[in-house]
Amino acid sequence: MENNHTNTENATVDIAYRRKKNAEEMRHQVITFAMMIFFTIVAFVAVGAGMTGWFTIPFILLLAAIQVIFQLYYFMHMSHKGHEAPALFLYSGLLVGLITVLAFMTIVWW
Repeated sequence: MENNHTNTENATVDIAYRRKKNAEEMRHQVITFAMMIFFTIVAFVAVGAGMTGWFTIPFILLLAAIQVIFQLYYFMHMSHKGHEAPALFLYSGLLVGLITVLAFMTIVWW
């Protein structure tokens, strides 16, 4: 795996670089967490507003998909270098799952 920190002989430069990177990553996680809370509130409002199921269900599923992406990329650190193999397995599993759901939907509907 590749390390994302500098390896200079100057310890103060290394510490400053790591603090900057950690602060940036923490800011991304806090913003993502706030957006996920907002999406959850919007989903509750959509259900509570009494909208039709034809709008509410796909809307909630869309918000859930966005939250899954946020979970993977920010909280499980899939956006970092060195996580290509786990990402490949996750996406392969997603593809197999979607094909399976599509196959069963096709069998049931036709």
